[in-house]
Amino acid sequence: MKIHIDYIDKTESTNSYFSQQSAPPSNLMKVIVARAQSAGRGQGSNSWESEEGKNLTFSLDITRPQVPLHLNFYLSIIVALAIHDALSRYSKDITLKWPNDVYYKDKKISGTLIETSVNSQIITRCIFGIGINVNQKEFVSDAPNPISLINIINNETKLSIVLAKTLKAFRKYYDQLRLGYYNSVKLQYMNVLYRSKGIFPYRDKDGLFEAEIVGIKDNGHLCLKDTEGRVREYEQKEVQFVLPQ
Repeated sequence: MKIHIDYIDKTESTNSYFSQQSAPPSNLMKVIVARAQSAGRGQGSNSWESEEGKNLTFSLDITRPQVPLHLNFYLSIIVALAIHDALSRYSKDITLKWPNDVYYKDKKISGTLIETSVNSQIITRCIFGIGINVNQKEFVSDAPNPISLINIINNETKLSIVLAKTLKAFRKYYDQLRLGYYNSVKLQYMNVLYRSKGIFPYRDKDGLFEAEIVGIKDNGHLCLKDTEGRVREYEQKEVQFVLPQ
């Protein structure tokens, strides 16, 4: 798959930018990189804080990703793995927090908003909106646990290098999906999963509890086994990871 990259100075959000344009040809992945976003978006109603020119804010646009609708969670997996690969070159403490946040220890360094179009049970288009904190030293929003690469390695990093590494890794994992290597992709995801081992605190609609991760289903549901031996299954936003203060 060919990759075409465009750079713009400022936009409301890179996902919104692509959504206002026609989809790319099926053999082309389009990338838009913005120096600044006036209304960067996260999951749900969340916003994404990014100091102008300091971080990577970009979107990938793919037509007909050849992933069955019931396995669309794997699109979330491969973008998280790609960012993990790019950042793990700088630190061994990079993990993936379900479903697709990228963490350094207990702090969030990257997030992705995925928007898909579906027609007759076929994914016709997928836009990945990605934010990677690279050179921003301080964060002023009410986000609970942000961190940047510069906070980890104490040096500035060229945004173009992190972008190139991310796109190269994304194409690798995307090709694995197109070849049907779903089990391999899932295993790679589980191997770098945040809190993959041990018992930790979580919170759902019924309150606080402790549990361990025992699996993630192909539909993306998280399975936790609590201290009473009961397995609980959650969709995204149904359970909260309780993080250290």
